[in-house]
Amino acid sequence: MIRFIIRRILLGVVVLWVITTLVFVMFFVAPHNVARTLAGRQATPQTVALVRHRLGLDQPVLHQYVDYLRGLLHGDLGYSFINSSPVRELIWQRVPVSFSLAIGAAVIWLLLGVSSGVLSAVLPRTFVDRSVTALALFFYSMPAFLLGVLLFYFLFYRLHLAGIPLFPGSGYVALTSNPLEWARHLLLAWFTIALVFAATYTRLTRSSMLDVLGEDYIRTARAKGLRERRVVYRHALRSALTPVVTQFGIDLGTLLGGVIIVERIFGLPGVGDLAIQSVISQDLPVIIGTVILASTCVVVANILVDITYALLDARVRVN
Repeated sequence: MIRFIIRRILLGVVVLWVITTLVFVMFFVAPHNVARTLAGRQATPQTVALVRHRLGLDQPVLHQYVDYLRGLLHGDLGYSFINSSPVRELIWQRVPVSFSLAIGAAVIWLLLGVSSGVLSAVLPRTFVDRSVTALALFFYSMPAFLLGVLLFYFLFYRLHLAGIPLFPGSGYVALTSNPLEWARHLLLAWFTIALVFAATYTRLTRSSMLDVLGEDYIRTARAKGLRERRVVYRHALRSALTPVVTQFGIDLGTLLGGVIIVERIFGLPGVGDLAIQSVISQDLPVIIGTVILASTCVVVANILVDITYALLDARVRVN
């Protein structure tokens, strides 16, 4: 088990190294004149030279690469060109918002998706099964931005017109400041993400559960007189969760890197919103920081998925 985890961590480190190298090549090597692009069309040669020196672009490429990696290892992502603030601080201020949004939505979509998928698989070809499948298909086909706009319109705009300020229109309140207001400001965004993602998990859990419920060991467990609840949740569900865990690791890692559209709709100052602002203003250090953060979240999520695999299925550890 320890060797398995170490191998996965080392593989994750290699993947991050490859990603950071590609980011360096894309932003510092591939463009013809990075300093001119960042300084703007109206910049004087002196300004361009100052930008080149500030970025270290007047140094050899290998020296730039070593400095770039050394800074990443020490958590130094440079300074924003717009407000001269450390990129690490700018991202760190936004991380709680994106993490709160992603974790809260993940809890909801797991509860909705897995429970409805199990219910649909236990009662196949019934009215319940067909209803769950129809709802899953509906939300699976619904773009997140459209669902977010609909929820915003009916549960914020129309309610406010009726004098019922149930949900706020935008903003974020820290969890440590006021837990109730924290949840209230995130609730619409949570359900916007959760309903769309839960549809995938419903279909995935149903399909996996139907396959597992037809296995010989399930029939043996039933023949021994075990309760149906124990057979379903103790034996079948554990084996059926493998593809669900795979999908969950990918989805959660992506969301932790920033939910751009949903954060924009509900006015949440998260990492996704920061990424959009940095692209519009061509703030190169911030762009690099958000890309590396998103990549790290995906890699770490996949490592945790592999470890969860090993805990759920001993065959993974052995192989």
